[in-house]
Amino acid sequence: MTDHPRETDFRAWVLEHRTRLRTTAFLLCGDWYLADDLVQDALGRLYSRWGRVVAAGDPRAYVRRILCNLHTDYRRRPARREISEADVSTLHSPPHTSTVEHDDDLIAALLTIPAGQRTVLVLRFFEDLSVEQTAALLKTSPGNVKSQTSRGLEALRSALRTQPAKIEGAS
Repeated sequence: MTDHPRETDFRAWVLEHRTRLRTTAFLLCGDWYLADDLVQDALGRLYSRWGRVVAAGDPRAYVRRILCNLHTDYRRRPARREISEADVSTLHSPPHTSTVEHDDDLIAALLTIPAGQRTVLVLRFFEDLSVEQTAALLKTSPGNVKSQTSRGLEALRSALRTQPAKIEGAS
């Protein structure tokens, strides 16, 4: 049985982009399990509109928008905040190896800043979007993106300054 060309194209695109999407989702929410759920939901929505999205341009822009919307929706619904983990310390650990290297201190600091500022920082500096692209994706003004970036960077600097210093050689 052969796949439909649409499905083959979609699968190839997902294989190429899923690691980056998962990392973006993690940086937005701080939980690898939730990141997997967000990406899965986003890819399901993308698949149902695959032909139109590809015809319109870059599917990554569409999926970024879906990820941001899904994360915002998740944060706004208190019933979805239930944690059914016996050991909540595992929530910030990846369930399987990520191919993206990351700095645990930076991620810990990033997770302490307000979600809106964190979203702007992730889009601007991890996804490498311009102020205008970020504003369009978030349906806000470029001025708001600039102020959120400025506030977010200051909050990130402050969080990094207040983290306890690591002792070299200690495990």
